[in-house]
Amino acid sequence: MTGRVDGPSAGRRGVPTGGTIRVVLADDQPAVRAGLALILSAAPDVEVVGAAGDGDEAVRLCRDLRPDVAVLDVRMPRQDGIAATREIVADGHTDVLVLTTFDLDEYVFGALRAGAAGFLLKDTDAAGLVAAVRTVARGEGFIAPAVTRRLIRAFADSVPDAPDGSRAAVATLTPRERDVLACLGLGLSNQQIADRLALAESTTKTHVSRILAKLALRSRVQAAILAQELGLPAPPPR
Repeated sequence: MTGRVDGPSAGRRGVPTGGTIRVVLADDQPAVRAGLALILSAAPDVEVVGAAGDGDEAVRLCRDLRPDVAVLDVRMPRQDGIAATREIVADGHTDVLVLTTFDLDEYVFGALRAGAAGFLLKDTDAAGLVAAVRTVARGEGFIAPAVTRRLIRAFADSVPDAPDGSRAAVATLTPRERDVLACLGLGLSNQQIADRLALAESTTKTHVSRILAKLALRSRVQAAILAQELGLPAPPPR
């Protein structure tokens, strides 16, 4: 399984191809913020519109500026990155990419439970950071390749029950939505799902958004895990 796990957080459809990706950064170390801003601003399709030194300020900036992606450190004063992620995702305007030095289960699990669309380690090179931001901005999800397999296995084992009502709500999905959910469980991207089911990519995104809403899930990663827990059969290519 690759580092990319398809799916935007609920409420967002992704930046149109060719559009500028607006980013807010949050890290309590000024030098790290400056470095991240320098890396991202060098990409022709990325604009850093704000930078915060703590979680509270990150939430405020995201509410005021409504960026496409927020890149948040985990360990920050006043409010940590996990709590800030929960608030930003709940507002429904911005997808969150959590960036941390520490490959700890509690951070990864906390970020995904809070609804983060991506999780990346700070030892990622500049190209990897830009690629992750672009992936999240497209309405997909990204997990650091170094932790993907362990994460999915451990997360599924540690959360044996789907979010309240999600299992029962699967019965309300249409046959096509169930097929899309099964594809999410395979870790397929929007384009891969569209190709497999003979759909337009925009139609696939719409199906995924409806699935998240019906199942009361925060992110596509959670949908993928639910599909794996339920053992949904993979639809054959069309």
